[in-house]
Formats: sequence, structure tokens, C-alpha cells
Amino acid sequence: MIISSTTDFREAARRKLPRFLFDYIDGGAYAERTLARNVSDLADLALRQRVLKDVSRVSTATSLFGVEQSMPVVLAPVGLTGMYARRGECQAVRAASAKGVPLCLSTVSVCDVDEVAAASSRPLWFQLYVLRDRAFMRDLLARAAAAGATTLVFTVDMPVPGARYRDAHSGMSGPNASIRRMLQAVGRPQWAWDVGLMGRPHTLGNVAPVLKGNTGLEDFMGWLGANFDPSIQWKDLEWIRESWKGPLIIKGVLDPEDAKAAADIGADGVVVSNHGGRQLDGVLSSTKALPAIAEAVGDKLTVLADGGVRSGLDVVRMLALGAKGVLLGRAAVYALAANGQAGVIQLLDLMEKEMRVAMALTGVNSVSEIDRSILAETR
Repeated sequence: MIISSTTDFREAARRKLPRFLFDYIDGGAYAERTLARNVSDLADLALRQRVLKDVSRVSTATSLFGVEQSMPVVLAPVGLTGMYARRGECQAVRAASAKGVPLCLSTVSVCDVDEVAAASSRPLWFQLYVLRDRAFMRDLLARAAAAGATTLVFTVDMPVPGARYRDAHSGMSGPNASIRRMLQAVGRPQWAWDVGLMGRPHTLGNVAPVLKGNTGLEDFMGWLGANFDPSIQWKDLEWIRESWKGPLIIKGVLDPEDAKAAADIGADGVVVSNHGGRQLDGVLSSTKALPAIAEAVGDKLTVLADGGVRSGLDVVRMLALGAKGVLLGRAAVYALAANGQAGVIQLLDLMEKEMRVAMALTGVNSVSEIDRSILAETR
């Protein structure tokens, strides 16, 4: 299969993965309206094409939180990544390191933070959920810091899990789920051998200590659902800020007032995100939410964004709206599922080339020059 875009990676992943895993990464909440708008609103953003501007020195290089990187991209934290390729988080971080960008490891990764940090040659980012078990959170923060993680991404948009209809139909949840998943795996023998058998252990390494040997998917889902904390407030994040000495990023912000609150507690950045359309369907797309947040706190915080990014052109669009960097979730997992580490490197190569073309044709040479001036007015 010829791969020339994220769309191609998505199709390759669909062919290779059991349905429950493909639908888990591909789907969203409820009727998936916000999921669709994340993509369409970003794609609809028009750019000004400029000519004769001397674009002979185009560079995608930038820095985030004082660390130089080859492009303004971060591989986003995605749970269960190790189920999409053999020891998937390790393959992904090696690809990110090879391309000079960071990876943010999910709390609910298959490979634990020590294993992934050992596979990385760049500073690792780590993501943490809001959980009832504060002792576990403190222990995990200490483990991440000891492993060398430099940047903490604290996800705040999951006080309760979103309603994801696809999961019930696919076998990720619902009646006879384990039997359905087993039958699907048999129908994907390449995945069953490479990941299902040779990719063991599938123990969700970071949370394995609190699962106490109950490491099945139902055990994990049950524990996570029981540990989301709907009572948390901004004041409760003060101990996170006090405990974590490196950059702290609050992920899951869609409202300027919440972005201001993040600044007030001493955060260093925010991720404008609706969790990839996987939480509350019907909220603003990241594209629509980003400009107001960048205007409100762009001089106080580093504003990042995710949601609907499928190309280097989309990265440029997000930067034009005020983001300083972009997190890649689905696109990176599609590539990982399609061809492991090599797939993620190929995706990042494609995105870098697409960024260079978009920058040249909008008349800018550096990431710092990308702003709202490259956007076209549409009526």
C-alpha cells in the first residue's frame, strides 16, 4: 500500500488492527460531531498564498520550554499505545527521538515510564490524570521524575469518562466483550502474533502496582472509571505545582477563563483540547476555541493545541491561530499501527515536508513568523 498521507496510514491501521482497537482510537463520544468538527473546522481555515517573498531559508525548528526541537510537534499521550504495535510506546519514543521531537507518555501506557525513558534519547514528557488516589498520583510523579521526565502534562477534562458508543459495538466494552475481542484478534493474525503474543506483557505498566495482578482490560477499565475524581477544583492542583519542579502543562482547556485559572496556579502552559472529541460531544472544536485562549493568556503561558491535525499544513494552521506547538494523537497512532517506529518516522517526515511547503507558499521562513497574518479573510 502506498502511503502519502495520514489518510493512508489510517486505512493501513484499519486493515491491520482488530476492530475493538481501531474503533477505540478512531472513535469519539456520542454522535462524534465534535470529532468531525475538529477535522473540518481546521481544514476549512483558509490561508493567504504569497509570492516573490524569498523563502529560501525555510526552517521548521523551534523550542518548547527551553528545549530545541526540529518542528513544533509533540507526540500526544494516548492510552494503550502498546496495543497498536509491539511495545508501542517504546517504538514511538524512538521515532520521536530520531526526528528531534518529544513524546508525552500516558499514565495508562502499556510500557511503563522507566522502559520508555530508557528507549528515549530526548527529554520525556509525562501525562497524569486527575484521580481519587492521591498517594498513587504522588508515587507516579516521583517515578516519572526519577526516570528523567522533564515536563508534566496534567489532563483535567476527564472528571467522568465520556460516552463512547463505538466501544460497546466493537467489543472494547459491552456484552461478551472479551470473547468478541478474542475472535477479532484471530481474524488479524499478523497483529495477534506481533503484538498480542510477542508484545507481552500487556500490563499497563504505570498502574500495574495498584491493580495488584488484576491486569485484564476489564480490570483496568473498572479501576480507571472508579478513580476519576469529579470533585477536583483548581485549588487542588496547587500540590501538583508544588510537587513538580519542571514545566507543568494543563491539558483539556477550551475556555479562556479556565486558561486564566491555569496561569493563576502557576502552570507553564495549556493544551487547547477537547480530548479528540472523546469527552463532551457538541463542544467547540479546538480550532474555534484556540484564538480566544491564545489572546487571553498567550503572553503568560505557552499555548499548545490538539484536535483534528492530520498534516503539516494543519500544524501551520494551528500555529497561525496562536498555538506554539501541536500535539499529534490519532495521526501518530495510525502510523504506529501501520508500520511501527518506521511508520511514525515516515509520518513526521511527511509533516515536516508539508510544513515547509505551507510556510514557503504563505511567505514565511521560520515558525516564529507564523501568525494570523497568513490567514485569509473569508465571508
